[in-house]
Amino acid sequence: MAKLQFSLDGNSLGEFELNKERITIGRRPANDIHIDNLAVSGEHAVITTIGNDSFLEDMNSTNGTLVNNKPIKKHVLHHNDIIEFGKYQLLYVNQAQANMPPNQGGFENTVVLRPTKLTVVEPETAKISEEKLAEATPADEKAAESVAESVQSEVAKAPVENAPKMGRLKILNGANSGREMVLNKALTTLGKPGAQVAVITKRPNGYFITHVEGENLPAINDQKIGPQAYGLSNHDVIDIAGLKMEFFLA
Repeated sequence: MAKLQFSLDGNSLGEFELNKERITIGRRPANDIHIDNLAVSGEHAVITTIGNDSFLEDMNSTNGTLVNNKPIKKHVLHHNDIIEFGKYQLLYVNQAQANMPPNQGGFENTVVLRPTKLTVVEPETAKISEEKLAEATPADEKAAESVAESVQSEVAKAPVENAPKMGRLKILNGANSGREMVLNKALTTLGKPGAQVAVITKRPNGYFITHVEGENLPAINDQKIGPQAYGLSNHDVIDIAGLKMEFFLA
C-alpha cells in the first residue's frame, strides 16, 4: 500500500497510508491530513488512489502545491515524489512502483499505457492484457509483430457470449498503428510523463478521460477537452502527446 511520509524542515511528523480512494489535505480539521498552518488552504489538495496508482490535484489553493519543486494542478504520483505545502513536505512512497520493471513493450516508446486494478470478466479474458507486451523485449520489428499476433490470437479465442461490451483503444498512427488494448481496468494512464498525461477511468456509467498533467489538454475529435472528466463515446478519436487512438466498444 502506498503511503505519505510527513515532515517539516527535515523532521519527521509521522506517515499516512493511502488506504482509501480519496484523501483530502488542508488546514480544516475535517481533512484526512490536517496541516494547521496559514500557508495551507482549508481544503488544499486531494489525492485519489485507484489500484496501485495515485494522482494529486490542487483544489485551487491560495499558495499552490509543488511536486519536486514544480507547481502543479494535477499530477500522477511516482515513487519518491516530494509534495510541498509551504514548509511542509509529503514524500510519496510506493514500493510496488519501485519494484515494477520498466515498461519495455508498450504501444509507443514515448507513450505510457499503464492500466491498474484488474476487473475480472471471464477467466480467459482476464489473462489477456498488455502483460505479454510488457514482459517481451523484442529485438526487432518482426519479434514485436509476433508478440502482437500472439495476443490477438488469444483475444479471438476468448468467450464473447453474454459478455458486456468492453472499451478498447486502437492506435491510429505511428509504428504501432492498428494495435489494440482492452480497457478492462479501473484506471489507465496515458501520455508522456512531464509533457502530457491523462487517465481513462472505467465507471458503471461508461468510460471517462481526465487531463492530469501538462499544459496541453487532450483533444477528442480534434476538439480540446476541459479540465473536468469527459465522457467517451463510441468511435471517439483521442489525441494525446501526438498519438491518436480510437476509443470503441466491443
